[in-house]
Amino acid sequence: MRRPTLLALIAGAIVLAGAISWLVAINAGVSQQPPDHGALIVPEVSSSDFDTKTLLRTVEQRCVVCHGCYDAPCQFRMTSAEGVSRGASKQSVYNSSRLEDEPLTRLGIDASSVDEWRNLGFFDVTTAPEDADLAQSILLRMLVLGKKHALPENAPLPTSVKLDILRELSCPAPGEFNRYEAKNPFGGMPYAMAPMADEEWATLSAWAAAGAPALQQSPLATDELSVQIAEWESFLNDSAPKERLVARYLYEHLFLAHLYFSASQANTYFKLVRSSTPPGEPIRIIATRRPYDDPGADEFYYRLSRVSETILHKTHITYEIGPARLAHYRDIFLEPDWQVTELPSYEPTVASNPFTAFAAIPASARYRFLLDDVEYIIRTFIRGPVCRGQVAVNVIEDRFWVMFLTPGADLSVADPEYLAAATPFLGLPAEHAEGPLLDRLVPAYLDHHRQYAELRKKRYNTADPQKAGPSLDAIWLGDENAGASLLTVFRHFDNATVVSGFVGDVPETAWVIDFPTLERIYYNLVAGFDVFGSVEHQIATRVYMDLLRIESEDLFLSFLPADRRREIHDDWYRGGKVKIRTLLHQKPVDIDHATQVNFTTDDPKAELLVKALKRNQSGLSQRDPINRAGDRRLGHSPELAAISSIASTRGPWVRYLPDLSLVRIRNSNGVDRVYSLIHDKAHTNIAFLFAENLRREPEKDTVTVIEGQIGSYPNFFFVVEHGELNNFTHSLSTISTQQDWRSFIDVFGVRRSSPQFWQTADFFQEAASNQHPRKGGLLDLNRYDDP
Repeated sequence: MRRPTLLALIAGAIVLAGAISWLVAINAGVSQQPPDHGALIVPEVSSSDFDTKTLLRTVEQRCVVCHGCYDAPCQFRMTSAEGVSRGASKQSVYNSSRLEDEPLTRLGIDASSVDEWRNLGFFDVTTAPEDADLAQSILLRMLVLGKKHALPENAPLPTSVKLDILRELSCPAPGEFNRYEAKNPFGGMPYAMAPMADEEWATLSAWAAAGAPALQQSPLATDELSVQIAEWESFLNDSAPKERLVARYLYEHLFLAHLYFSASQANTYFKLVRSSTPPGEPIRIIATRRPYDDPGADEFYYRLSRVSETILHKTHITYEIGPARLAHYRDIFLEPDWQVTELPSYEPTVASNPFTAFAAIPASARYRFLLDDVEYIIRTFIRGPVCRGQVAVNVIEDRFWVMFLTPGADLSVADPEYLAAATPFLGLPAEHAEGPLLDRLVPAYLDHHRQYAELRKKRYNTADPQKAGPSLDAIWLGDENAGASLLTVFRHFDNATVVSGFVGDVPETAWVIDFPTLERIYYNLVAGFDVFGSVEHQIATRVYMDLLRIESEDLFLSFLPADRRREIHDDWYRGGKVKIRTLLHQKPVDIDHATQVNFTTDDPKAELLVKALKRNQSGLSQRDPINRAGDRRLGHSPELAAISSIASTRGPWVRYLPDLSLVRIRNSNGVDRVYSLIHDKAHTNIAFLFAENLRREPEKDTVTVIEGQIGSYPNFFFVVEHGELNNFTHSLSTISTQQDWRSFIDVFGVRRSSPQFWQTADFFQEAASNQHPRKGGLLDLNRYDDP
């Protein structure tokens, strides 16, 4: 006879202790009084009693999937031992009404001990309160509550269970849980999800009952990695002025990156940090609000700190380093003949403007650095730590293509005098971070931007006296030694995704970005953005991004025939109010200059984009047979024919799809396939900060279908047998009512309450990891819908 395991005994004790109240709660649906658990004796369990790999996988796949990013409920981030031990807070990181900057609570940075976190308002969730009537921690009681009140299978959530990311959170502190439980019978963990398997629940509850002991991180694999770390830290801490300035530039652009060595293990990453301790000593991170803030000491050191948290897809922005990259940095930054007469200060007027702070570094070197891995640069403000960015990302269309001006055609790179003259007008709102909103916006948004536009026009007119306009050669081709030079950006309401290449059908809008715009986008949205900042800071950031988007759109328009530019521009900005607002801050569309691009069709926008794609030298695919009808060929597989039937089409059914859906197609051979359905929402314009719904045009919405998986926040899962694929696409395309949509969900969808939910989530998580072993990370289920 098998002896029961320790985990099984603990699980049985907890379930037995609450059995009576569990049955009552299920029958009544709501408990008006705190449930009587009775006495619960939990045996002591040490960390050695756990299977580390099983426990870690369970914590990640059942807990961290909702408690990972800054918007983790109650700031209870379970991505590391420090996150679990610091506990939870009643203070929300995201608060659109706060008038002052919030105290910083960045895990691993802003406090170094549990006591320091307690001083910042975090309370313990892993220790049972001594004065409580039940000897259980908040974490354990959350797990018990979730076990007791299981959701009805395959049914919509009860109306009392809210999913809105802006919902008010209770965040019960020690001594408040009885009241929380009585008011929120379905408020246990995992919140608003199907129950975990009994074995998983037993594992987590035993771990929680033991006080959630920390798990040890594995040591570095090889001595060779330590040698490379030493080489990089030596390079970054060279005392020569030229090297010091380059190191500062690199730090400000790589501080968000998960750096990895090509020889390192797939799960070994590093962060570039500023430390008060030199190489060879334990790292002591210097915590500042922004990477260009004064470190507060004359001597500090750039160090490579190993990432010890669970890798989240949302914040996993990879960047390869190693001997080849180090040699390349020396080649582009240090080989050219330039001098540093004085290192720049950390005063906000200097440090917040990269064109002032790094004026000594040749623009050609800085722009080459950005273009070498420009997908990383764009990804920093797409997949950074801003976990809830609807106000930020509604400054962009739901899908658009991005190109870059080649260095030789960019006067800011080719003509040092031009960039020097422009620098005073390239300041950003963060320069006036301590001032009121008008002080932040008026110089940058009205005065400086207008002056920069006038200067740019004058200098480009001088460089092109015949007003011939740009040629196709002015679009950067990329090269085989650099990353992708053409990108697609998808917006998913309050988050976004960037992928290499031109994906989907020809979009409504496209951008061409030059060096001054690219650098300012980065410093506006990444280096200078503060997720803990006041509402004034967030508005100033969003409004300034308007200007940068318009600059990029206007540069794209300049490649099109002059007589078509205004028509295309006006189609992007429709509505009476938007015309008034546009006149306040935007120069008229340039129709004085011609274009050197030869056009032969009536659709110059599409023709230009196709020409750029065909000339590209980054090794990108030139075809998209799923979404572009012109790329489809006879003889495609039945699967491709079926899935492409819903791609790039309009219809009443499209509006019912969430922003990002993942489809699993089950095959008899056991090799299942994954597709992503991306809802491209149409708008009359994106010129305003609020009231987005008033500018929606759902009848023009389309769907882009991608083979494989993208995005950090899947909104819904579908599972389709291969033989039912035609039925799936046909049924989807005939939906016209909410009832049709719910009936469709009943057949193909996986609800939050489905017994197959966790199994399906695990499948997509594994598929994402296999698809991108280096770039993949844990998906976040906080945005999963309940149709």
